[in-house]
Amino acid sequence: MVRQVIHPLAVLVLALTASLAIFGIVTTVRGKPTERPLVASVGVVEGVLVVQAVIGLVRVFGGQRPAETSTFLIYLLVTVCVLPFGLQFARAEPTRWGGTVVAVAAIAVGVAVLRLLALWGTTGG
Repeated sequence: MVRQVIHPLAVLVLALTASLAIFGIVTTVRGKPTERPLVASVGVVEGVLVVQAVIGLVRVFGGQRPAETSTFLIYLLVTVCVLPFGLQFARAEPTRWGGTVVAVAAIAVGVAVLRLLALWGTTGG
């Protein structure tokens, strides 16, 4: 049952991070600093990432362990931490380049989610 939830959720996260990256780039091209809509978008994506992390932790501690459990847990941590760190840097940079910082963070999270999908595929369940 968990596997049926994880793949659609991961696809949703990938779509959201891609959308967030595009939004960040558009913000930069328009010459805008990091404003409320971009911050709210990061919050939405972060909320979905937290749900994904909780499901992943429940899966690991429920006995379905990937071959590389420590790597899996590190990637879960990375997916939850990168966007808030990126947003902090973006807000500290009050020029138009804050959107690019968010875009790079979103791309990094998308790559980490792809790696999580590969690791989830190595479980026995």
